Amino acid sequence: MLRAMKSPYVSAALAVAAGLFLAACSSPRPTIEFTKVPPADKGGPDAMDRIAGRVNGSKPGQRLVVFAHSDVWWREPRQGQLFTEIRGDSTWETPTHFGIEYAAALVESGYQPAFTSDTLPQQGGGVVAIAVVPGVASSGPLHRTIQFSGYEWTVRNAPSDRGGNNTYDPSNAWTDDTGALHLRIAGMPGNWTCAQVILTRSLGHGTYRMVVRDLSNLDPAAVFAMYTLSDVGAASADRNPREWDIEISRWGDPSGKSGRFVLQPSYVGQNTVWFTVPSGTLTYEARWEPGKVTLSSSRGAKGATTKPLIAEHVYASGAPVAGDEKFRINLYDFQRGPQLLKQGTEVVIERFEYLP
Repeated sequence: MLRAMKSPYVSAALAVAAGLFLAACSSPRPTIEFTKVPPADKGGPDAMDRIAGRVNGSKPGQRLVVFAHSDVWWREPRQGQLFTEIRGDSTWETPTHFGIEYAAALVESGYQPAFTSDTLPQQGGGVVAIAVVPGVASSGPLHRTIQFSGYEWTVRNAPSDRGGNNTYDPSNAWTDDTGALHLRIAGMPGNWTCAQVILTRSLGHGTYRMVVRDLSNLDPAAVFAMYTLSDVGAASADRNPREWDIEISRWGDPSGKSGRFVLQPSYVGQNTVWFTVPSGTLTYEARWEPGKVTLSSSRGAKGATTKPLIAEHVYASGAPVAGDEKFRINLYDFQRGPQLLKQGTEVVIERFEYLP
C-alpha cells in the first residue's frame, strides 16, 4: 500500500496562504482623522470654509466623501466634485459649506453618494470607514451681512455654477451713504468675481419691488437677476424649488433681447417671457400669491400705480408654494454664450420693498 507523500511545495503554499489570512485578519481597519474642522454653523449654500484630515490604512483607488450636517446631511462641496482624493502622504482637504457637524467616509471607487440624506451612510456596501466630528465653537460672525432697505442680507462668498463656474467676492457688494446697494463684477477676463446678496429670512407670498438704476450699458455677458430660491435649489443642479426670476441680460448675444421673466422650470410652455429693457431707472415687481405670480417692469421709481408699464406677465398656474425660499439679488458672469464678458460692471439698486 502506497502512502501519500506531502510535497514541500504544497506545504510552502499552505504556509504562505495561512500567513496572508492571518495578516489580513490582524491588519488594522482604515481610520479617518480630522486636522482642520470648520466652525459649527447651520450654514447654507452661500458660505464656505475648508476641512482637512488624514486617512490611515487606505488602499489604492479608495477616496473620501465629505458631508456637512445642516438640517440634513449634504454631500460636499455639492457642485462639480463628488469625491475628495487622498494625497500621497495620506492627507486630504476640500472646501465645504458650513454645518453643525461634519463627516468623512472612505469609499470604494464605484460608490455613488446621495446628494442629501437624513442619515449618514453605514459601513459596508462600498463604505469602508466613516468618521464624524462636531464643528468648532466660533467667537465671531461666520458670514458677512449688510443692511439694505431695512433688511439684513447675507453676502455670498461661495462659488456657484449658475451661468458657469463663478466665484463670489464679498467685497463686491456694499451700500453707499444714500442707502443704495451696489453690486459689481470685478477682475479681468478669465478671472472675474461676482456679487450676490440673500435675505437672511424667508418672506413668502407678497409683493417684491426693486428700483434699479440704468442697465442699458450692461455688458451682454453679465446677468442681473432678482429671484426667490430655496436652499436646496441653490445648492444643487435642480433650479426649480420655489423659484421665479426677473433677469436682465443678453446672455452673451449683443443682438438679443435684454430682459426676461421666468417661472421655473423655464423649459415648460410659456414659463419664459422676453421683453426689452429701456434706458433709465426702472422698477421691477413680483406679486406672488397662492397659485399665481405676476412679474412686471415699469419706468421710474414712484408708486406702482403711477409708472408707465413696460412689460408684465401673469403666471396663473404652476406658481411655487411658499416655504423655505429666500429672495436673492445676483450679478454674475454668463460663460455659456457666444460672447464672453469683456469688462467689469456695476449695478445700483436704489431700494427694495416688500408688502405682505
